[in-house]
Amino acid sequence: MTTPVAPLLVFGWGNLSRGDDALGPLFVDSLRAAAASHTGVEFLDDYQLQVEHALDLSGRQRVLFVDASLNCRAPFEVTQLQPAQDASFTTHAMSPQALMQVYVALQGEAPPLCTLLAIRGEQFELGEPPTARAQEHLAAALSWAQAWITE
Repeated sequence: MTTPVAPLLVFGWGNLSRGDDALGPLFVDSLRAAAASHTGVEFLDDYQLQVEHALDLSGRQRVLFVDASLNCRAPFEVTQLQPAQDASFTTHAMSPQALMQVYVALQGEAPPLCTLLAIRGEQFELGEPPTARAQEHLAAALSWAQAWITE
């Protein structure tokens, strides 16, 4: 007997050892603790997106991808995603859009509704902790995410 898949997936990635790059996994850890009472939400974090993660999209209604960004406006930006084969498809670190395209190729159907939550980071130095400013951005993103979960 198979276990039913949670309709919502929150997937954050980043390197806990590289300053603000830790925002994705820290977001997942914080939201997992805060949303313990929410059923129907699965939380996943990893060092980076990999082709195998396309299988984690199966059976979902919505997916929230969460990553640190040097390019977004502070405190965070939210973008609706579409599948796209981009240059990251064959590189060390995939984009969420390329991951969605892998899902389309594997499943032969459109992926679930996917949203990217990019949290503004400033310093990504090896061995550094997240900056105070990035933690403020993280708190703002977590507040936004509570509404996303209950949509």
